[in-house]
Amino acid sequence: MDIARRNNVTVTGNPGGRPVVLAHGFGCDQNMWRLTVPALAEEYRVVLFDYVGSGRSDASAFSEDRYSSLDGYARDVVEICEALDLRDAVFVGHSVSAMIGVLAAGRAPERLGALVMVAPSPRYIDDDGYRGGFSAEDIDELLDSLESNYLGWSAAMAPVIMGNEDRPELGAELKNSFCATDPDMARVFARTTFLTDSRGDLASVRVPTLVLECTQDVIAPREVGAFVHRSIPGSTLVTLDATGHCPHLSAPEATNEAITSFLAALR
Repeated sequence: MDIARRNNVTVTGNPGGRPVVLAHGFGCDQNMWRLTVPALAEEYRVVLFDYVGSGRSDASAFSEDRYSSLDGYARDVVEICEALDLRDAVFVGHSVSAMIGVLAAGRAPERLGALVMVAPSPRYIDDDGYRGGFSAEDIDELLDSLESNYLGWSAAMAPVIMGNEDRPELGAELKNSFCATDPDMARVFARTTFLTDSRGDLASVRVPTLVLECTQDVIAPREVGAFVHRSIPGSTLVTLDATGHCPHLSAPEATNEAITSFLAALR
């Protein structure tokens, strides 16, 4: 299989620089990183891609069996790294991709040498002693709504996820991104995203890790960022002065500064 075509892989930036892989979240595509790429391109080799079912990926490669677990997406990440022969790359994952990065780093430690987790959540559903932000009933209702009326769900949820009422254009962009995603494939990715419990995978991380959280984020509240930080040995937690779940769009300067500072310290 042509991995580059399957995942619409794009490579830009400094060909001799350390590889930085930018991975989008649910309902998005690589275009969501357009404000981050310029901050990295001069020094780093920047790799972008679309998960199967998102953006301009090859939809014919979709398999519900493979993508009903985060491990299927992590396998795709490893295959992209192998196809490009990436070594010691930094994986920057937004939202669910943060946990996909954890799994990929465990699968191929020689390929991924550091992690940046942007608004991560290992579990969205509350549990005893753990606040994920949602009750089980909340998630059931969210998934039922998504499966019965995906376009209506997209229009209603995008502004909530973006969380910047004073900048409605951001919510509109996210809604358009959701609506451009194949609904059947989005349903599978949504269930995988919101029903997975990856908390047990965090302690296995053995690479330098930056955890980025926002001051206000209804999808991944600050208790989640604190949990991820505590669970990953030696990780660094940075709280961005940003609202919503997509700081690389709503607060790109602060997000880029945190990422580039972390990368500089890895040298």
